[in-house]
Amino acid sequence: MKPLKIGQKLNEGKTKQIFELVDQPGLVLVQSKDQNTAGNAVRKDQMEGKAAIANKTTSCVFQLLQESGIKTAFVKQHSDTAFIAAHCQMIPIEWVCRRVATGSFLKRNPGVKEGYRFSPLKMEMFFKDDANNDPQWSEEQLLEAKLCVAGLTIGQCEVDIMSRSTVAIFEMVEKAWATQNCTLVDMKTEFGVSVKSGEIVLADVIDNDSWRLWPAGDRSQQKDKQVYRELKEVTPEAMQMVKRNFEWVSERVKLLLEPQASSRVVLLMGSTSDVAHCEKIRKACASYGIPCVLRVSSAHRGPDETLRIKAEYEGDGVPTVFVAVAGRSNGLGPVMSGNTAYPVISCPPLTPDWGPQDVWSSLRMPSGLGCSTVLSPEACAQFAAQILGLRDHLVWCKLRASMLNTWVSLRLADKKFQACSL
Repeated sequence: MKPLKIGQKLNEGKTKQIFELVDQPGLVLVQSKDQNTAGNAVRKDQMEGKAAIANKTTSCVFQLLQESGIKTAFVKQHSDTAFIAAHCQMIPIEWVCRRVATGSFLKRNPGVKEGYRFSPLKMEMFFKDDANNDPQWSEEQLLEAKLCVAGLTIGQCEVDIMSRSTVAIFEMVEKAWATQNCTLVDMKTEFGVSVKSGEIVLADVIDNDSWRLWPAGDRSQQKDKQVYRELKEVTPEAMQMVKRNFEWVSERVKLLLEPQASSRVVLLMGSTSDVAHCEKIRKACASYGIPCVLRVSSAHRGPDETLRIKAEYEGDGVPTVFVAVAGRSNGLGPVMSGNTAYPVISCPPLTPDWGPQDVWSSLRMPSGLGCSTVLSPEACAQFAAQILGLRDHLVWCKLRASMLNTWVSLRLADKKFQACSL
């Protein structure tokens, strides 16, 4: 590994330092510290190995989010205790997303019992000001502050993007931790403006200081920083317990990057003339990380072979969505649907001349058949991903990020057109 040419220290917080990278403009090194803090550093203790644990946790979480399609500052893990990130100017707001009421929320909202579940998620924001204990802000306060970060004025569009992103990011991390039978109770995130691109991206870190994590939904088993906050006395034995909790999290966070179940889409085409249509579906499936198998079979001319192929993929227990691609008279979809309990989607390659007539062979099904019809290859792949994402959190996360990115692109386009009309 080529050694990094580290420049001046750009910033230092309670648990990390930020250094410029001389030979990599626009990038920085985020170096973690072996330090635990609580109450805005009123309590502060060294914990050997904390830097490596925090760095590993952050790197895995950011990798999960980035591979799903979330824009982050994270570039790559550099060492056990540091990662490389895009140089950002930070927006001085902590966004807190809550699924379960606990902690400071109960103090600020007397009468709400611990364990109250927020559906939809409860979101709060806090202005980063250690001297005033990070006061809670309303959206109106944030807008009226007219913050300017790296040349970007934080207005309604930017607030909306961060708000939507916070919810999506929480839901994705929540879905991932659920695979380990852990409840993500709440989580804080921070955003920055990339000095290079001018975009708002998820920045800072997400580690065991950033959330509350309850295995099996049981507060008494909590594994997060709250254990350290609640220590009546900081002793070597107590710090060892805290460290074991942090290690427990850092070991399991690696598992969040692994699929919980293999899955696939089996594309059945009526003839090789349909291969171009199938390739569009396969390409779209690949964007969700779903492998595709292409087979050729005509339900009209070889129904026995069609059913043999079906049985081949039913027999190995891999979660499968069958997609029938057949023009003219679609026999594939109905025959498959009538002979399997697996989901079947018809995606006929319609032509301009006979398309309006041919589509009825996909739409009008005999009773007892649950074969759906989706005309767009991309939408067909998305529907298959939604089915398979119920069992695979990595597929689900890609779907959730895609939804967010579509919304963000529309919001930015609207802002651009508003500016043009002024």
